[in-house]
Amino acid sequence: MKRVVHAACPHDCPDACGVLITIEDGRATRIQGDPDHPVTRGFLCAKVAKYLDRVYSPDRVLYPMRRVTPKGPVTHPAVAGDGARATQAFQRITWDEALDEIKQKFESIIAQHGPEAILPYSYGGTLGALNGASMDRRFFHRLGASQLERTICSDAGELGLQSVIGIKMGTEPEQFVHSRYIIAWASNIHGNNVHLWPFIEEARRKGAKLVVIDPYRTRTAKLADWYLPINPGTDAALALGMMHVIISENLFDADYVSRYTVGFEDLKARAQQYPPEKVAHWTGISAADIRQLAREYATVRPSVIRVNYGIQRSDGGGMAMRAVTMLPCLIGSWKELGGGLQLSTSGAFGLNTEALKMPELMQKSLGRPARVVNMVQLGRALNTLTAPPIQALFVYSSNPAAVCPNHNEVVRGLKRPDLFTVVHEQFFTDTTDYADIVLPATTFFEHKDLQTAYGHYYLQISNQAMDPLGECRSNVDLFRALAGRMGFDDECFRETVDSMIDRALDSPNPLLQGITRERLEKEPFIRLSFGPAERSSPGAENFAPFLPFAQGNFPTPSGKAEFYSEALRQQGLDPVVAFAPPEESRHGSSSKASGFPLELLARKPDNHLNSSFANIPSVRQMEPWMGDLEMHHSDAQARGVRDGDRIRAFNARGEIVLRARVDGAVPPGVVAARLDWARFSPGGGNINVLTSEKLTDLGNAATFYSVCVEVEVFRA
Repeated sequence: MKRVVHAACPHDCPDACGVLITIEDGRATRIQGDPDHPVTRGFLCAKVAKYLDRVYSPDRVLYPMRRVTPKGPVTHPAVAGDGARATQAFQRITWDEALDEIKQKFESIIAQHGPEAILPYSYGGTLGALNGASMDRRFFHRLGASQLERTICSDAGELGLQSVIGIKMGTEPEQFVHSRYIIAWASNIHGNNVHLWPFIEEARRKGAKLVVIDPYRTRTAKLADWYLPINPGTDAALALGMMHVIISENLFDADYVSRYTVGFEDLKARAQQYPPEKVAHWTGISAADIRQLAREYATVRPSVIRVNYGIQRSDGGGMAMRAVTMLPCLIGSWKELGGGLQLSTSGAFGLNTEALKMPELMQKSLGRPARVVNMVQLGRALNTLTAPPIQALFVYSSNPAAVCPNHNEVVRGLKRPDLFTVVHEQFFTDTTDYADIVLPATTFFEHKDLQTAYGHYYLQISNQAMDPLGECRSNVDLFRALAGRMGFDDECFRETVDSMIDRALDSPNPLLQGITRERLEKEPFIRLSFGPAERSSPGAENFAPFLPFAQGNFPTPSGKAEFYSEALRQQGLDPVVAFAPPEESRHGSSSKASGFPLELLARKPDNHLNSSFANIPSVRQMEPWMGDLEMHHSDAQARGVRDGDRIRAFNARGEIVLRARVDGAVPPGVVAARLDWARFSPGGGNINVLTSEKLTDLGNAATFYSVCVEVEVFRA
């Protein structure tokens, strides 16, 4: 029997693709992009196109497992697809045995230390509304566990955006075809937002110019009409330099500014402090190029900025995003079809997430809010936190032993013999190397979910296409079962998936008006309720374009775009915008002085998703430069490094041995390496041995790109 099931990709990508899964006799035989989805338009990224290799990988975790050897890697395989050897550390057990052991350990820890000695750890392994944050949050709220501040990826940028426009909304991707000047700012569209690319290419065929601002020559930069390499962490300075030119040359939209913004005079005064000559010193972009960029952006209309989260992974990341968000407000490009800015569209969906998570359950366990632990600082939490110390770690939808900064400290904490660690996973990962119990997790083929997006405005049901392999369980099913084993008799732990979807859609958000589960089950995707007209076919123009801020209507305290933010002032932050060099940078206080003069970009591979897909051989083959450190020829020559040499990159936090790749992908003073699983490195570490736990100015996010190192030829 053959059937085709509509689902939606839940991986951490803005595109949230509509997919079609072909099932024959209970087995998935094909995955393809939904040709009718207005953004997916029939194609998938290279990694998800190979998703059957993931679902049916021989390395899938299919049964509950208990550790039988000391914590730590059994081996460090040189290639992916060698997970079978990891099972040497575990023995298969039943689900009942696993749940009973977790229950007994949790009860013992709670009796001795209290429930806040237990820490959940999860993030973007799935962005499904249910499997990302519903039954799991209910369970840990009811348990009284410490709460995780989930800020490792996006919070600094999102708060910077919201400090100006009040909400995570932006230009819809379909409108990029109308743009005439497109800036990809810290956004490798061709690598990690590929479904926006056809709209940009259509715009370019009509004469649009694509400008890329990035410290690394990405795929997108190589295809740009104009590439501007920028020094890491200096984006706020560039935006202020552009505003200096736009304001001093009267290129701003005075009518839009007067009607729909507050604090212009404060911004004008601040921008005067950032002439292009001064900004050029920080950014590495010439004053002439800064002036040209500002003039073209303000006058070649409509102009749009696609900015991504790389901009915010430095000390001043929140302020950087705030500065860039001011630009379309200053020139009034929000008025225009194909104008504005996109960082995230997720704020438009407005699901009833509180009803999914039920934080009020903490009242039953603690009678107060629980302690909060920042996920970026996991190493510090595991090794130094007291009152109470972390005695149990429950990891799901994440691989912290690979993705967390300050890797050596994280691993030191995970090795603690007194730390009870449970990992719910699809594969044996860097983190399962330190797990006491490993539980098998479903892929999105094997469960039902509700899918939003942060790169478009379409809501989807992701239907279950096949039965779970082995004894795999979804996050929802796992935490429902664990709640029952712990004796939690609250009705919410018996709620069905369909009921939770209904609950999520029961929201006062007007953009969800008329969207129900029943309708989503009949229609593969539904555009949020912006207007009565909707497209009838991919690329069709018979829809009401969404121009959220054409007439102001900013959901800020003032109701206007805020060049001056009283809320920031009350937090002790600059209420306008300013630039200060990151502490670990060429212009900071702790680079050359400490003997680490090179700025490191701890990059994400184009064909992996953070640490996801890194272990799939067919996907790994598309990333031939894993294990390389890319250098500018001048930096290599100064250190006696030749292309292909084994080199040692190091700072006070750690060191890693890589292979030098002298290829011009980075400007002088910058080096770059890709994030990988530690188990694929001969030394058992990854690039995060060099990154720090320092937090950003807004949002307590990670500063992955504010890192300084030194490099030398490796002497064995």
